[in-house]
Amino acid sequence: MTIMNRVMNFFGVNEDEEQLMEENESGETHPSPTKGKSNIVSLHSQKNVRLMLIEPRVFEETQEIADNLKSHRPVVVNLHRVRRDQATRVIDFLSGTVYALGGSIQRVGAHIFICTPSNVDVQGTITEILQDDAL
Repeated sequence: MTIMNRVMNFFGVNEDEEQLMEENESGETHPSPTKGKSNIVSLHSQKNVRLMLIEPRVFEETQEIADNLKSHRPVVVNLHRVRRDQATRVIDFLSGTVYALGGSIQRVGAHIFICTPSNVDVQGTITEILQDDAL
């Protein structure tokens, strides 16, 4: 073993990698396939996230909302067109779905909720403005 090989082994470079670096004409260096997994992660690995807006009219449409959550899509649910007892059932069902998926559900406005899967983080809060009787 020559001194050059010892120095190269000390720094973790073997002859195969050196040949690959020399053969690459574009100036980019690629690790040897025998070296193991690379720690490089693409910044563009996640697809565009689609936010779904759903306005159910009956409880049976709740499964569509759950299917979107299972597909890692956040959903804004507008319950203005659902009877109050049906809206309660929808929220109960979605709360269970979101819990099972590790996501969250938050109230955004009157009868409007946002349900998010575990891959979406919602930050901030929306406070209700109470009407003063003086105004």
